[in-house]
Amino acid sequence: MATMNRTPGDLDLGPNPQGRIGKAIEIPVLENFGLDSQIGPTFLGLWNVAAYVTGGIFTFIWLAVMAIQVNWNPVAFAKYFFVLQIDPPASFYGLSFPPLNQGGWWLISTFFLTISIFCWYMHLYTRARTLGIKPYLAYGFTGAIVLYLVIYLIRPMWMADWSEAPSHGLKALLDWTNNVSVRYGNFYYNPFHMLSIFFLLGSTVLLAMHAGTIWALEKYAAHEEWDELQAPGTGTERAQLFWRWCMGFNANAYSIHLWAFWFAWLCGVTGAIGVFLSMPDFVNNWFQWGIEAGIAYPQFPQPSQ
Repeated sequence: MATMNRTPGDLDLGPNPQGRIGKAIEIPVLENFGLDSQIGPTFLGLWNVAAYVTGGIFTFIWLAVMAIQVNWNPVAFAKYFFVLQIDPPASFYGLSFPPLNQGGWWLISTFFLTISIFCWYMHLYTRARTLGIKPYLAYGFTGAIVLYLVIYLIRPMWMADWSEAPSHGLKALLDWTNNVSVRYGNFYYNPFHMLSIFFLLGSTVLLAMHAGTIWALEKYAAHEEWDELQAPGTGTERAQLFWRWCMGFNANAYSIHLWAFWFAWLCGVTGAIGVFLSMPDFVNNWFQWGIEAGIAYPQFPQPSQ
């Protein structure tokens, strides 16, 4: 009897209408590094191809422009790679399109980067739907997308100034983060920055505790969570006992992932809110805001001698 609405599995290999290419290969040595030994097969569909093409165009523009800055010198490119960058247009251009060497390349590369990110989201979403699972990985990715959109597009467009966005570069992004904090009165007093760091560190702790628990019970096959849930005296039951005895509350294979998901997602979203509010239209000085909110001491002048 023919099956209806069958979801494709690992046996659907090769270049076929399902879009899979290659076959699964086993490299057992990878298990020594905490990785899975199977690599492949790979699914190539419309959204995946679009994500790689647009992401490749962004990467090519980024690397090419930085290579031009050092006159195509490979030694200088390698030496200064971490400080090379593509700058956005200067503030007097506003939201207009400037010459290529004065911010135009930044706008073009940002366009392709944004398209690539959204195509990858659609790839995650459509693959989950095709396999009959809930697209929570795609939902989790939206936390990073929101933060990216606020930093590179929404906030600069709200302020009508592309120069408010970061340059494309490794050190450039760190410099932008520091400069925004200094310019708007110290992010330490930004409550959404506080929440973002709380969720960042909280998700790190949750994932580390979860990983440590499962790793400690690997000899009881606790990594085989579905089978473990159906039998007493297994690694999963021992893990839950461990959490109840040591942490004071229960965590199972579902709830720990749920907590980690929300902590990680809220890290990006609260960070995005904090960055967006950092502008003259809303909060121009977070330290002064902290004083007015009663979470920072007022700065009194030193008594004269």
